[in-house]
Formats: sequence, structure tokens, C-alpha cells
Amino acid sequence: MANPVVAIVGRPNVGKSTLFNRIAGERISIVEDTPGVTRDRIYAHAEWLGKNFNLIDTGGIEISDQPLLTQIRQQAEVAIDEADVIVLVVDIQNGVTDADEQVAKILYRSDKPIVLAVNKVDNPERRSDIYDFYSLGLGEPYPVSGVHGVGVGDLLDAVINHFPETADNEDDGTIHFSLIGRPNVGKSSLVNAILGENRVIVSNVAGTTRDAINTRFTAKDGREFTMIDTAGIRKKGKIYENTERYSLMRSMRAIDDSDVVLVVLNAEEGIRELDKHIAGYAHEAGCGVIIVVNKWDTIKNKDHRTMTDFTTLIRNEFQYLSYAPIIFVSAKTQQRLNQLPTMIEDVYDHSRRRIQSAVLNDVLMDALAANPTPTQNGRRLRVYYGTQVAIQPPTFVIFVNDPDLMHFSYQRYLENQIRRAFDFTGTPIRIIKRKRQ
Repeated sequence: MANPVVAIVGRPNVGKSTLFNRIAGERISIVEDTPGVTRDRIYAHAEWLGKNFNLIDTGGIEISDQPLLTQIRQQAEVAIDEADVIVLVVDIQNGVTDADEQVAKILYRSDKPIVLAVNKVDNPERRSDIYDFYSLGLGEPYPVSGVHGVGVGDLLDAVINHFPETADNEDDGTIHFSLIGRPNVGKSSLVNAILGENRVIVSNVAGTTRDAINTRFTAKDGREFTMIDTAGIRKKGKIYENTERYSLMRSMRAIDDSDVVLVVLNAEEGIRELDKHIAGYAHEAGCGVIIVVNKWDTIKNKDHRTMTDFTTLIRNEFQYLSYAPIIFVSAKTQQRLNQLPTMIEDVYDHSRRRIQSAVLNDVLMDALAANPTPTQNGRRLRVYYGTQVAIQPPTFVIFVNDPDLMHFSYQRYLENQIRRAFDFTGTPIRIIKRKRQ
């Protein structure tokens, strides 16, 4: 099932981004002691007590007619709509403000579980001041320090208690795949072309698709698939401008439910920065990936080099997806669409491939003989043996004398040797270095 979504909201300059970085475990959001620095929603995967969830950082909610502040408020409201649990952050240094009360009123209307975090409680003597925040009517306030991490554990305990009860995905015998990409690359047109019917509303207006749509269908060879279409996000019937900013969370949710992800590019518009961001989520999630270049029919004056040049561009821009196959299609003319089900099935099978330990170690020994392990500060890396421990993505543990001696370039070399020996086209593989006990 898709991971629960937690949105961190509040008025400007209460420390939302600092708390976000603390929970996410890395410095992702820009932190600056100036209101309004965080202008776009930022996303991250997080985990607490074995519970995985997606985290959204938002710009501060401020009631104003100024264009920038209005956009920030709109982004925060969209994040609230997407969230399963909302963390309202307030600031103990300023106490309960009129802006806090206004934000609380917005949250009342969301009908979502709300956890109140009183930030900047760096001095234990000020913990008694948190009781003033009961006046917001949001239940127990949790004192935290985003800077020092104090109280964050108790806050997260309260957050995960509100997660919806969902059962794990059952194996329904179908391959789940999704189409992700920035708005207006032709995802919905591809859905209709694959299904052979107008199952999804199609429009040239970015953001027309308003919800994820799961469709089960059977390919000509009898293999069953479940297709997930995603696109722009709407808020209360209104499609916001700059919908590219609002496509990431829907894409992340679709990725969580997918075995294989089709990263859809627009041949006419080329590669944009958001394309790389969205594709990066699929790679990090360990899904199988196929790069689909749509609207190939719009490219005029094609010759024998046009496709090769575009492929080279993709490989340069998406170096982390070097394992992903590329297909050039047209939803309008249905060019090469009949090849997609077979490609999806192949990538799915590759992502579930298991390699016997004896065969794997033969490959590793041949790799070591062809390119001996490097030395560092007079110490040589020794690789003892490897074994596969997981699928989707295929994950290998390699036992060594000291994991710190394995440079990422040598790890990449071993990965390439594994790929050369076994067909893992379309799927990332993970290598875990572990010291032999």
C-alpha cells in the first residue's frame, strides 16, 4: 500500500523545515531565519518504529493578499489535502499568536488527525509554557526542539498512532505499473491508447487528471496488469497554476504501489528538471523503470540519427537510470505501444530474479581476478563472498574485511560485472557491504 503522508504546516518562521530535516534524518529543506524561505513543498521518505511514511514540508501559512504568500498558502492547503496526518508547528518563544489561531481554523476544516508540536523548547524550564497552546483546541501539545531533537520521538509516537489501518498489498496475480511524469506529457493519452478506450479524461490542459485511477486489464498474451495513472493535483475544484509543483506527491504514492514505473517524457518539449526529480523517486524506491518517450510523432524531419541522439541525451541526463530501457512511442498513432506489455513483464521478471550464491560467487571471483581490489593507506580490500538477500530490487550482501575500503567506484564495477553476467535490465540492484564476522 502507499505510504501514509504526514504534512508539516504552520505559520512562517516557527521551525518547520528544521523539524522536517530532523525527522527525515538529513538536511533537505533550506533553513534560514527569514519568514517565507521555504516556498515549495519539499518531500522525503521517513521511518519511525518500523513505520514508513512520506513527509511534506510546506511554506508558512499566512493570511494575506500578497501573491507570494497566497501561493505559499495554496501549496500548504494542497499538502493538507494530500496528508493522512497533519503536524501543526507553533513556536514557544512567541506563544499563541493570531496567526496560529488562523492556521488552526484552516486545519479544523480538513477533518484530518492533527498533532500539535510546540517547537524551540530548548530550555526544559519552559516546558510548563506549552499549556497555553491547549487554547488552540487541538489536543495535547508536544514540546520539541527541532534543532536538538528533544521530544521528537514522543511527537512521532503520536503521529504514527493516527496512521490509517491498511493491510499489506496482496498478490493479486497482476503486475502493477504506473505512469509518472510532469503534467501534460501525455500520460492519460497513453492510458487510453493502451486500454484501447477512453477510460480516462484527456485534455491538453496540464493537471486535468484529478485522481489516481487504477485499471486492471489483460494483455493480448493473457498476462494481467493493473495500471495506475497519475497527474496534476486539484484543490476544491480549482486547478492551480504551476501544476508541475503539485505532481510529485501523487507520483510518489503511485510509485509506492508499483512493481514497474513508466517514466513518461514529452519528445516535443524535451527533458526538464522536474522529469529528473520525478524519475529519481522511482530509482530510490527500487522499482523497475522504463523510460517512455511519448509524442514521438510530433518530431518532424526525423532521420536515422534522431532516435540515437535523443537516446544519448537521455543517458546523459539520467545517468542513474543507465539500466532502464528506452522506448519511443506515440499515444496518438499507437506507434510501438504493442511492445510495452512485454517490456513491463520482462522488467518485472528481472526485478524478481534470484541468483544462486555459488553462481554469484563465481562471477565475483572472476571480477576480482580481472580487476584486483584497491588498497587504501596500505590496506587492501578483501572480498570474501556474496549472497542475494532480497528481490524487488535484487539486493546483494558482499562480505569484506572492511566496508570502508570499498570505494564507490569499485562497488560500481562489481555491480556492472553482476549485470553483465545476469540480465537485470530495467531494475536497480542494491549492493550492501558488510564486514565478515
